[in-house]
Amino acid sequence: MRNRGRRMLFAVLIPTLIAAVTMAVVALPSFLQGQVTLAGEASPKPAPPGFVGPETCKTCHPDQFERFSATTMGRLFLKHPRNDKEALGCETCHGPGKAHVESGGTAFDGLIIFSKKSSTPVEQRNAVCLQCHEKTARLYWQGSPHESRDLACTNCHKVMEQVSERSQLAKATQIETCGQCHIQRKAQLMRSSHMPLREGKMTCTDCHNPHGTATDKLLKANSVNETCYTCHTEKRGPFLWEHPPVTESCTNCHEPHGSNHEKLLKIAKPRLCQQCHVESRHPTRPQDPRTRFAFNRSCTNCHSQIHGSNHPSAAGRFQR
Repeated sequence: MRNRGRRMLFAVLIPTLIAAVTMAVVALPSFLQGQVTLAGEASPKPAPPGFVGPETCKTCHPDQFERFSATTMGRLFLKHPRNDKEALGCETCHGPGKAHVESGGTAFDGLIIFSKKSSTPVEQRNAVCLQCHEKTARLYWQGSPHESRDLACTNCHKVMEQVSERSQLAKATQIETCGQCHIQRKAQLMRSSHMPLREGKMTCTDCHNPHGTATDKLLKANSVNETCYTCHTEKRGPFLWEHPPVTESCTNCHEPHGSNHEKLLKIAKPRLCQQCHVESRHPTRPQDPRTRFAFNRSCTNCHSQIHGSNHPSAAGRFQR
């Protein structure tokens, strides 16, 4: 009797459930269309006092507007703003433009101008960028070498048009961007022995953070050696026999940006070693009568493990 009652209950509930699901499926498109219609009919949020909106700017600056629209920032501000400030478009960075528009484009008071000849202080221009770009890699910007020299963000980055593939750089590549000021380093990269930046295998920011760090030379790692060990892990050690100049700094022997000597050496061998090793256990002078006729003289012909050795004997250190 009980089983029969259950069957009757299911017989009533199942058709009811099917009918409810069918109604929901049928009504869903109409519901969604109503939502879209309501959203489409909603009036746009009025601009705050003093602001005129990007469409007004476009009437006088169509070329700049078109170039900006094609950039990463332009697509974000004009099409997919994340907040009310970004929705202001041009005025997000340049400030309210009502007075500028009402003057027919002759008044610039209150506007933030980012051109190189702008009268807007660099600190004020950079503050605009730091409203959004102030975290992670930019935590050390205040007091950094670039900030203390009044370098503007727009000296390295071009916001109004897409010149580089990434980071909206002022030039097509990092080498060209950094090379605007660091002319000597750019010249070193043209030497026969150089870091592979020209070949596109490295960039300046692999070793440096241009926005500031807690270390010297804007290095991303804690020291020169830690920076080099990022790639040259086999030189890290620890070794049984350590070479003091190596443990102190790789730059004692190497010029990291480029050199006219092999392996980025500052001076050709054996003169590089002779800066420290003068008349030690065996003659090192080039004029020594016992070695002056030898070809391809180099300390590393014998001391091949100059960065450090695990040879068990002191007599064989730096040799194996």
